[in-house]
Amino acid sequence: MALEATAQEVLRVGARPTVISRQLAIVQTAVFDAWAAYDDTAVGTRYGAALRRPPEERTLENKEIAIAHAAYRAMLDQFPGERDYITRAFIAAGFDPDNASTDPATPEGIGNLAAAAVLEYRHGDGANQLGDEAGSDGTPYSQYIMYRPVNGPYEIVDPDRWQPIPASDGRGGVAVQQWLTPHWYRVAPFALESADQFRAPPPPLVASEQLLAETEQVARMNAELTVEQKALVEFMRDGPGSTGQSGHWLEMSQVVSRRDRNDLDTDVKLYFAVANVAMDAFIASWESKIYYDTSRPWTLIRHYFGEEVIEAWGGPGAGKVEMAASRWHPYSPAEFPTPPFAGYPSGHSTVSAAAAEILKRFTGSDDFGYTVDLMAGSMTEPGHEVPVTLEFPTFTFTAEAAGISRLYGGYHIQADNIEGLAMGRRVAEHGWPVVQSYFDGTAVIESPARLGE
Repeated sequence: MALEATAQEVLRVGARPTVISRQLAIVQTAVFDAWAAYDDTAVGTRYGAALRRPPEERTLENKEIAIAHAAYRAMLDQFPGERDYITRAFIAAGFDPDNASTDPATPEGIGNLAAAAVLEYRHGDGANQLGDEAGSDGTPYSQYIMYRPVNGPYEIVDPDRWQPIPASDGRGGVAVQQWLTPHWYRVAPFALESADQFRAPPPPLVASEQLLAETEQVARMNAELTVEQKALVEFMRDGPGSTGQSGHWLEMSQVVSRRDRNDLDTDVKLYFAVANVAMDAFIASWESKIYYDTSRPWTLIRHYFGEEVIEAWGGPGAGKVEMAASRWHPYSPAEFPTPPFAGYPSGHSTVSAAAAEILKRFTGSDDFGYTVDLMAGSMTEPGHEVPVTLEFPTFTFTAEAAGISRLYGGYHIQADNIEGLAMGRRVAEHGWPVVQSYFDGTAVIESPARLGE
């Protein structure tokens, strides 16, 4: 339900991968905290062990009721535009949307209490969900750090810095990008000690041979895409109904759950771990992105090559053509030339490496064995689709495939990818013991919620 609500929201308001990661982490955290009340050892993130119920109440039925109510309350808060869908699904599952009990002696009360505590904490976590941060324009998730781009949509003042790209608005006009949630480094993380804990080292600059070579590499890759590479770009881009990287890795976690025949307890812990470490990976990635504010291949190719004729992808069904570098467009729909934020490091690489590492540690193996059948070109070249099967034998391979897909797609240079993968693994290595501490009951809860307050 959370993934479906996410996809519906993206179709309605556009893709916001940072926001999505937090939304899904909040839902999974509320679920975990409600479930922990019926576990022998686990503690919740807000109440700790204060909600734990007596052994005779720790039944599967009570767990299911508690986590359903926690998920419902959390989703209503996180996806207000999808309220009708969420409520219909909740009723169809046999639950009463009007049951707002906060009696901890009932599973409904446990679920509602757990969600309320998580939401109260997260409403003031720096994401500006309520639009009430000083300096913001009052709309949910609006930036409040006074970020202004150095470059204009048609003028490159500093090729090392991010450029807001003009793109088709899908209605015959032009829309100029705005940096998506540049304040995200201020969001309170789950396990990180600070957003800059794993800040990336300085990226290559336009005066360096490395950046020129990596820009040429992306241009060459984009011009010579195989059918399989096109399919990988689209699969990892995750389409117009995207659930973002965190949602995509939660979907792949569902694949693992079905493969391993997980029970409810295992799934609650699995999704809690993946969702929260993915959220942290976004926070860490955004801290480096806003700190360095680097440009993308769109800007770099125009800067380096100007009106020079280069080989490039020629558009839907056109294959490789020759064109002026000033007309270069990545393998992407006209409405989506490049994600609307700085390039270094790659968010796809960071989140994918983090989630892959968590899945590897959680399952005790790097084996994945995931196969996907899809139509290459369906999202980018309608009318020119080709059937392709993609295979992902390990979690590590899948993360690296996600990273390299961003070069194939023309969105990132290799430095973005390599540092993103490294950062994501560091985030997961740091976060995994914290995750385990909630499982085994040793977590230290700062400013825990208290019953009756």
